Amino acid sequence: MSSKKERRSFLQKSLMLATTVVLAYPLSRFLFFYVPRQPRHIKVDKLLNDGDVFINPDFILFYMKKKVWAISRKCTHLGCRLNYSEKDHLLICPCHQSRFSAEGKRIAGPAKKNLARFPVEIIEKNGKSAYIVTL
Repeated sequence: MSSKKERRSFLQKSLMLATTVVLAYPLSRFLFFYVPRQPRHIKVDKLLNDGDVFINPDFILFYMKKKVWAISRKCTHLGCRLNYSEKDHLLICPCHQSRFSAEGKRIAGPAKKNLARFPVEIIEKNGKSAYIVTL
C-alpha cells in the first residue's frame, strides 16, 4: 500500500514540476523581453571650419585637421554631463573632476573608461554641408 502512495506522490510532484516549467517559460520570456534601442540621427546644419567645435546636450562635434568626430558628453564615472574647456581642449566632469581629451581618452579622475565615440556622416547638398551624428 505504501508503494502506491509513494508512486502517487511521485507522480503528483512530477506533474506539478512539469506544469511549473511549462508556465514559467512564457512568463520568463515576457519578463526578460528586450527591445534594442533604435539609433537617433541628429543633423547639424552648422558649417564647421578647421578647429571648430559644436556643442550639443548629448555630444560634442569636433572638426580639426580636416577630420570630424563626435564624443559623448556623458561621463563614464557616474553619467554627469561634461563641459568643454576650449582653452585646454579638455572635457571636464563638473561632478568629480574627471578629465578627457578631445578624442575622448581618459586623462585623470575617478572615471576608468574612455568616452563613447559616435559615427559622423558628412552630407553635401546644393553646395552646403551638414553632419549626421548617430547616437
